[in-house]
Amino acid sequence: MHERIGHHIKRAEQELASAKHSALRPFKVNVPQYHVLLALSQEAGLSGAALARRCMVTPQTMSSVLSTLEGRGLVERTRHPLHQHILECRLTFAGRALFERADHAVAEIERRLTEAFTPAETHDLVGYLNRCSLALTQGGGARAEGAPESSGEPVG
Repeated sequence: MHERIGHHIKRAEQELASAKHSALRPFKVNVPQYHVLLALSQEAGLSGAALARRCMVTPQTMSSVLSTLEGRGLVERTRHPLHQHILECRLTFAGRALFERADHAVAEIERRLTEAFTPAETHDLVGYLNRCSLALTQGGGARAEGAPESSGEPVG
């Protein structure tokens, strides 16, 4: 199992999620809820379906997350002016204020993670992760365009 790259990716992802969960606990927000707040802070008026795609969760999960956030007064949903069947989601004033405080806590985790690497290593790591995504979504193992060349040295 330790020879499989997927195991290492999953372990790092779980540790990142755990660190974010701990940082978000004082704000009474979980990681999926934070990702919704983040997405809406960057692009207001997204539908639940668009948020589900951006946050990489099922539409059913997104519906539950949005209901919780709306119930807490952090998100509001209004009908699209032209397409009445679509509900647009926006942060409320309280939602934006909470997001900004929670985002500082998550940014600290990202800072710690980034500081573990040199700028060149960060660039390479992002390239390697993009190559992993491409290999899994396109079914190929060929080196992704723009991904760093291997130095021949072991990684990790």
